[in-house]
Amino acid sequence: MSLRMPLHVHVYMPLRPTTTLRLSRQFSTKAKIGVRHSIAPAIPSRRRGLTSKSSRPHPPPPFPTVSTCPSPTCSCADTPAMPDGLEIDRENPLNGVMAGYAEHVVVCTGKDDWMSKIEDENSGDNLAADLKELFGRGGKYTDPFHHISVINSSFPSSVPPRKEIQSTSVYLLPSFKYVPFLPRVSFDSVKALAKGFLLPEKLHPAHAGLSPVHRDRLTRKEAFQGLLPGVQDVKDVLVLICGHGGRDMRCGAMGPVLRDEFEEKLERQGFNVASEAVQIGSLDGNLERIEGSSNDKVARVGLISHIGGHKFAGNVIIYIPLGHTTAGGEKHPLAGYGIWYGRVEPKHVEGIVGETVMGGRVVEDKFRGGIDAHRRILRL
Repeated sequence: MSLRMPLHVHVYMPLRPTTTLRLSRQFSTKAKIGVRHSIAPAIPSRRRGLTSKSSRPHPPPPFPTVSTCPSPTCSCADTPAMPDGLEIDRENPLNGVMAGYAEHVVVCTGKDDWMSKIEDENSGDNLAADLKELFGRGGKYTDPFHHISVINSSFPSSVPPRKEIQSTSVYLLPSFKYVPFLPRVSFDSVKALAKGFLLPEKLHPAHAGLSPVHRDRLTRKEAFQGLLPGVQDVKDVLVLICGHGGRDMRCGAMGPVLRDEFEEKLERQGFNVASEAVQIGSLDGNLERIEGSSNDKVARVGLISHIGGHKFAGNVIIYIPLGHTTAGGEKHPLAGYGIWYGRVEPKHVEGIVGETVMGGRVVEDKFRGGIDAHRRILRL
């Protein structure tokens, strides 16, 4: 007679952006690559034969948390009604419901909504289409271990020194870089962005069998960074809210209301909520960012295109910049992180601003996942 031993598995997932972790329910001594298993075997009991350690505590998350979002202490907007047949999923768990990625490229379009497929904007002549051509399925730089996620945003682009040249700006997150000028006159700037900022600095070990030429093609080259002037470190808190009504009207209805609510609640906490384009001035021939006082706390709140999970609207991603501090002046526990929330309503905004932006705590019952400064995907 054989005993089937129950298995408790606690998983730490490092960056595996485009792969899905599947664990067998039966024990296997062959460990999966890149996964550490903490196995709590069943313990035989003289009285009941076999008893598992079901009370074994789960390891704590690698960041501070609060279990639920605090109730609002001030007035907030009403939750907008959803279109008929498009309800919010309030039953299924949120934790882990996000696609892995290595970098968000947030394209500054100055528009609040887009076609269902953002690459179809302007008859296909747009930066998102260019980047998806390089990094999308079958693209020249496609890497299943280094997924580049391209999304549009309502943030306006910076005005280039030569105003007659059409140019686009992007945020790179969690690199926390702002690239102000990508001229739309040739593909050279797109290649410089890809090769200088988006390709990985080091390839995943799974690529060890590639030829030197192929490995070289998929690896970042710092020399290309100098081809894009005015690149800045991002020091502003960025709140990205899905408002892609052209894709799904749940986010289309919820997004604008949440944007207004976040702007108001951030201002209540002393933030300067900027809506204008990042200004880049030319001083003695060198491009520099025109900034306010170093004591200013600046936040930018924008609508973004589809990130998955419209049924969990409102969908919000909060990027906390490196060097950010808490309300008490201490180092922010989530500095360098991107925190994904779902099922956010206007009544939750005050609590999220207070707990996450000001206090550095993740709200567990709204948490979909996240990414840290080292591009490790976060789960509870």
